[in-house]
Amino acid sequence: MSARLGAEALGTFWLVFGGCGSAIYAALFLSPPTEGQRVQLGIGFVGVALAFGLTVMTMAYAVGHVSGAHFNPAVTIGAAVARRFEWRDVPAYVVTQVVAGLLAGAALYGIASGKDGFDATGHMAANGYGEHSPGGYGLVAVLCAEVLLTAFFLYIILGATDARAPVGFAPIAIGLGLTVIHLVSIPISNTSVNPARSTAVAFFNGNGAPGQLWLFWVAPILGAALAGATYHLVTGIDRRTEDISGEVRPEDLPPEAAR
Repeated sequence: MSARLGAEALGTFWLVFGGCGSAIYAALFLSPPTEGQRVQLGIGFVGVALAFGLTVMTMAYAVGHVSGAHFNPAVTIGAAVARRFEWRDVPAYVVTQVVAGLLAGAALYGIASGKDGFDATGHMAANGYGEHSPGGYGLVAVLCAEVLLTAFFLYIILGATDARAPVGFAPIAIGLGLTVIHLVSIPISNTSVNPARSTAVAFFNGNGAPGQLWLFWVAPILGAALAGATYHLVTGIDRRTEDISGEVRPEDLPPEAAR
């Protein structure tokens, strides 16, 4: 379990640091003025969406065989509902993901604070609804989007990790799925579908984000649970005995741990 939790911590940290970091540092970046004109050199919404997808894809390849590459409390709970993950392991995974996310959020804040004039309030890639939604979407719209998109994310994960899916391609499907999710929903909510990602930056961001954090726990977990409960009914494929928790073999451990 210690190795699995270490892998989850590593992956969640990278997801938050790479994904939210791309939004904080690189989404909007203007060139120095030239003849009174400044050029946008940043990566924009598309770049941020790709950053989130690539963080999950790269770490799924790196440590997915150890922990299952959840990096997300909603994924962990959804997999447990689908009977693809042991309920007894859910609390340890969720706590690890949240703590790792907060550490990444602290790192992002620390680096961003190194720029003169930086104000973290409202500028830490937090999720929100109403006046805190990038596009001004209300609570109900954000709730529906987060439930629906998290459910589809779980459907992708459960399908891509099925034993009959093309071997070795699950991280690509999952990473691209998360990219599409961000392309759709960055203007809606700044895209959560991951309570650990939302928690990681909410308290550094302030500006109403902590007070709205509840929605970005409730909606992703609800969406993941719905997908976990219905995947075998929708697809007709019942693989509820196949876990996606990864494995650590005795021969992989150092001698003192194996003993």
